[in-house]
Amino acid sequence: MTPRLTQEELAQIVTEVESLQTRREAELDQQQVKEILQEMNLPPELLDEAVVQLNRRQALSVQQSQNRWITSGVVAFLAVVSASTIFVMQQQNSALARVSAQQDSVSLAQNNSGNLNTISRQTNPEVFYRVTLKDAPLGKKLALSCNWIDPSGQIVKQNSYQTREINTSVWNTQCRHTINSAATVGKWQVQMFLEGRQISDETFQVN
Repeated sequence: MTPRLTQEELAQIVTEVESLQTRREAELDQQQVKEILQEMNLPPELLDEAVVQLNRRQALSVQQSQNRWITSGVVAFLAVVSASTIFVMQQQNSALARVSAQQDSVSLAQNNSGNLNTISRQTNPEVFYRVTLKDAPLGKKLALSCNWIDPSGQIVKQNSYQTREINTSVWNTQCRHTINSAATVGKWQVQMFLEGRQISDETFQVN
């Protein structure tokens, strides 16, 4: 069955046939090329090798063009990833910068209701530094640390730990240190840090 064509399809076919005819008329067969080479005093026996070299250059040009597109795509992708990473880091740093201590206290294990000013070293007490954080980032784990500093300014104990995943913006945390009978008498200090940034400190007397 002969397919039926619309006037628009017929016009498109006519245009395509004319284009093919023009292209074919512009093409030269191998014999014609050899004759042209002879007229130009060029060795026609090198025609095949020249065609091979031409095809190679054309293929190389296409490959280079594809490589440029691939390179551009990779660069664009890396730029997007880099921008996204920077954005996420900025957001995370901004969230951490908002975290602060709402209240803090120094206490013993059996007495966590108030802030102790004086601690006796003779009972080898385990001292707790309890801190309530505010604006803690939900869904994150915080890296916290504490420095316990004796009256001479020496750090005698460091605590480093990671919290559980934060599920409330007001978050209670603590670090601890045992004050034994050999501890230096005088004014002590304990500091808490979040990602290396000090967020709170307290002083207490050791007798």
